[in-house]
Amino acid sequence: MTFTICLPIALVLSIMSFTDSPSLSLRHRPRRLRRSPAIRQMVRETQISTNDLIYPMFVMEGENQKVEVASMPGCYRFSLDLLLREIADIYQLGIQAIALFPVVPESKKDESGTESYNPEGLVQRTVAAIKRDVPDIFVITDIALDPFTDHGHDGLLGEDGSILNDPTVEVLKKMAVSQAAAGADMVAPSDMMDGRIGAIREALDAAGYINVGILAYSAKYASAYYGPFRDALDSAPKSGDKKTYQMDPANSRESIKEVLLDIEEGADIVMVKPALPYLDIIRQVRDATDVPVAAYNVSGEYAMIKAAGEKGWINEKKVILETLTSIKRAGADLILTYFAKEVALMLK
Repeated sequence: MTFTICLPIALVLSIMSFTDSPSLSLRHRPRRLRRSPAIRQMVRETQISTNDLIYPMFVMEGENQKVEVASMPGCYRFSLDLLLREIADIYQLGIQAIALFPVVPESKKDESGTESYNPEGLVQRTVAAIKRDVPDIFVITDIALDPFTDHGHDGLLGEDGSILNDPTVEVLKKMAVSQAAAGADMVAPSDMMDGRIGAIREALDAAGYINVGILAYSAKYASAYYGPFRDALDSAPKSGDKKTYQMDPANSRESIKEVLLDIEEGADIVMVKPALPYLDIIRQVRDATDVPVAAYNVSGEYAMIKAAGEKGWINEKKVILETLTSIKRAGADLILTYFAKEVALMLK
């Protein structure tokens, strides 16, 4: 009687590779490609450069003001005069783009966020000044009402305290057109209202701003990582939370739905926010679409690294680079990060 033993082809080839070799030496030694800095850089799959980075910046009223955000060491609120100097400096370091966020005085906030589309508002004056002084830097402006409302929500409130979607979108359209008129290169709706990307695209086109792009906060989660940012802008909601419009951190399939809807409505770039706890979402979004994908390395992520660095618990510079590399490796083409200037100095 004859018995036939069937082995997997891969196992047979593996056995042959050892038995055919007189010395039984390893043919595959991955460490050969790690043995020197030169070869490691030659075969490196993911590279970080200043072209990948967008620098979030805070602007405030006043003159000659530079106020550090207590919960974000190394990050500052700048008055316009000092902001312009800072932008000139970072542009020389190779940073090509900024995302602008306003610190709005309480006296200019109201329940409807009307200051958001004031042609003489802080954002509008700032954008015009930036494009005058540093015309080649790419300016992205935030489209959301929370810095401008006295209640701190991204939308208008109904009588029962609920967020009104469609009336909010009407205000966002005015806001986007106003910022485009001031010279913004791209607007970034971060509000998570349904249908706002298509409405803003139509409003921009109708006003003649067909070349102003839209970076959509498509998968923006109701995250606990935003605390320091809200400190910086004094924009935390006065009541309730943002869970009826920002996404549930437990959901992933929903992110793809949001991304595809935003692309269908006219988004030029889609974004995942936050970044580090949502690397899986970044990868899923990257696999689902061909448009550029951005990720926001948010304030809480920044603050934790800074805190551990100050304690001496980590090598801060190495952790910063490893963190941003992981975000890009997950699939992000662009990264909004408060580390942008530090990374530019490291790379330089």
